[in-house]
Amino acid sequence: MTALLCACAPEKECVRTGDLVFVGIPMDYSLDADSMDAAIADATGDGVLNLIHVAIAERDSEGKLWIIDATIAHGVDRHPLDTFLTDFTLKDGSYPVFKVMRLQDNALAPSWIENAKALCGQPYDTAFLPDNGALYCSELVRESYLGEEGEYLFEESPMNFLGPDGEMPVYWTQLFALLGMEVPQDVPGTNPQDMAASALLEEVAVDITQP
Repeated sequence: MTALLCACAPEKECVRTGDLVFVGIPMDYSLDADSMDAAIADATGDGVLNLIHVAIAERDSEGKLWIIDATIAHGVDRHPLDTFLTDFTLKDGSYPVFKVMRLQDNALAPSWIENAKALCGQPYDTAFLPDNGALYCSELVRESYLGEEGEYLFEESPMNFLGPDGEMPVYWTQLFALLGMEVPQDVPGTNPQDMAASALLEEVAVDITQP
């Protein structure tokens, strides 16, 4: 099991199975104003770094690093690290900030991976609603990371779609109008920014681009 969790030399820290990879952009980075990432950044930014995505890391028995996440491009999918890095390369060709975080107790990491794999193939949840047969990124993590008794490890909180000025960004209004529904403001859910602040997690000093 040790090889599955980390295939690096003992003296070198590495990304392990069950680690969470958060994608962050600085507050002053200019995104396409019509993008979902921009709307998420406006809604969940902490004033310094906007965490717009979270993914699950899996290191196989041969040491190769895989990513399981939920995106508009792939739905819920398991793919090599290179695909993930390509998907999140910025317009200028650079990478965003990748924060690797680990549960302080990750003994159940193999089961979290199996839970996530079982959800692969589901579509991306553009409606951000619970129990609708689709998943967004942090929802996938919450559904996959369960305790010994099947309990959720990550809590939900009222979802926020408002921008820093307290107004609803046009993107969200238009998107949910197309879906024929109201913006689910304050509906219980998760987001990468809140998830990264969980007391269950600790940051790992590792560069995912050099795994």
